[in-house]
Amino acid sequence: MEFNIKKFEEKMQKCINNLTSEYAAIRASRANPAILKKVRVEYYGSLTSIEQIASVSVSEARVLVINPWDSSSLPLIEKAIQQSDIGINPVNDGKVIRLNFPQLTQEGRKEIVKEVRSLKEAAKITIRNVRKDALNEIKNLKKDGTFSEDEVKAKENNIKKLVDEYNEKIDDISEKKEKEVMEV
Repeated sequence: MEFNIKKFEEKMQKCINNLTSEYAAIRASRANPAILKKVRVEYYGSLTSIEQIASVSVSEARVLVINPWDSSSLPLIEKAIQQSDIGINPVNDGKVIRLNFPQLTQEGRKEIVKEVRSLKEAAKITIRNVRKDALNEIKNLKKDGTFSEDEVKAKENNIKKLVDEYNEKIDDISEKKEKEVMEV
């Protein structure tokens, strides 16, 4: 059995990708089409993402415009948005749906920052779990006689460097999101 650090690096990268997509769905005071990623519309008997049945664009800094390809889906999209947890009421003018993002209050910003920090901590926990798995695999390979003591130390140092690198990425991504949320 061979130790493959790439496998653990891929898991850490998936954690970063997940964090980035979670942050994209967090509503700041700007219009962001990613907020609609989790919204599903009951369309011809199946749950469909909005991007599959309409174009979504940012018309102004705080306005998202949803332009369905089939105008009969307008009420379905409107209903799905109202039932979602994004906290924005859709405005249906018969041709398109507009989502007006209100200016966030200072309290609202602080609540969102708490959510950002919570997601950051969850990502760091995931990275620690990947580190734990990697170190366990190294220990098992040492028991099997595959690695000498020096090889074990080198591999453990490589894992430590990798964990530090990904934790730094998490901090950078989170700091940018916090600044975006607190921006007035």
